[in-house]
Amino acid sequence: IVAMMVVVTLAVSGVITPAETVSGFGQSIVVMIAGLFVVGEGLFRTGIAASAGRLLLRLGGTNEVRLLLLMVPMVAGLSAFMSSTGAVALFIPVVLSMCRKASLSPSRMLMPLAFASLIGGMLTLIGTPPNVVVSGQMAAAGLTPFGFFDFTPIGAVILLIGTLYLVFVARHLLPAGEVRESE
Repeated sequence: IVAMMVVVTLAVSGVITPAETVSGFGQSIVVMIAGLFVVGEGLFRTGIAASAGRLLLRLGGTNEVRLLLLMVPMVAGLSAFMSSTGAVALFIPVVLSMCRKASLSPSRMLMPLAFASLIGGMLTLIGTPPNVVVSGQMAAAGLTPFGFFDFTPIGAVILLIGTLYLVFVARHLLPAGEVRESE
């Protein structure tokens, strides 16, 4: 809304022309980012995200290490194909429920959740909007743009290292906090 208000203000004040005001909507990057939101909503509405959460709860049990080893790659994998914010939003209720059932403090799982979603953005071209922007600018400059999975080899290594760090180091740095039985 703020971005739209700025554009309208610039157009009304005469700083930019009417053609410049609407020119951004024709950019492929705008269409691509809008498409990411559609994909994310599709994952939510089809129940794929909810199914992933149920699988996490079923396989993870009450063991914190096992839950982290399952959650981090699962969230990162989802985040590779939708916005990281959307992936976190989908998994927050799952993680909170999982923490209640496993008698874990949410503070020990929510931070790894956030990091997992950000790492997942490194796995594919559409994992994060800056990847798409850079690829589009490369194409505009006459260079070969990135392919969909060009980020995957490096992203997979970062995911592996990040998972190991979150499970075996970071969890010892996170506060235990309080465990809430019910709300």
